[in-house]
Amino acid sequence: MQYYNVTFSGSFTGEATCPKTDLPEFAFIGRSNVGKSSLINLLTNRKGVAKVSGTPGKTKLLNFFLVDDKWFLVDLPGYGYAKLSKGELKSLKKMIYDYLDFRKNLVCTFILIDPNVSPKTGDLAMMKWLGEKQIPFAIVYTKADKSGSKKLQEGITAFRNVVLKQWNHMPPEFTTSAKKKDGGIELMKYMKSIHRTFESINNKDE
Repeated sequence: MQYYNVTFSGSFTGEATCPKTDLPEFAFIGRSNVGKSSLINLLTNRKGVAKVSGTPGKTKLLNFFLVDDKWFLVDLPGYGYAKLSKGELKSLKKMIYDYLDFRKNLVCTFILIDPNVSPKTGDLAMMKWLGEKQIPFAIVYTKADKSGSKKLQEGITAFRNVVLKQWNHMPPEFTTSAKKKDGGIELMKYMKSIHRTFESINNKDE
């Protein structure tokens, strides 16, 4: 994989405090402990860029990573949070949804799914909300190394079957394994294509 120049730009408490920039942003969200930080490290081909924690619900801020001075990767807190009070849950949920809803330069949100477990209502609810808001998103299946190819495909098929009860078709899908370093190149190619479109549109507007 290609090496990228990655800079941690900071952790922010809400959309209003995020960097004032016109650069495109790619957000990553999913259930706690689904592997967001590991995926960011895979994509950037840089070990330890995003801190990986064994404690679910560790991320409580909007973490920004600048890639090659061209775009941002944004690590959002996971849902299905562990050991948080009702007040903390409410504040965290507001921070996440405000960012997704009002961030103008958010070009794609990646919903991370663990295909090794049964489909979860939180994942489906996030898809529904993003669809209603017309916010572009894609699915990233993580931890593909945890089961054999047959069981992995069964898990992905089970998720698709549930989604297609509510949707006419699946959004773009990617399968990754941070441990085996699989899927990162394909996902980065997709992100670069979005970035090119973003630049093309902005250049026309100038």
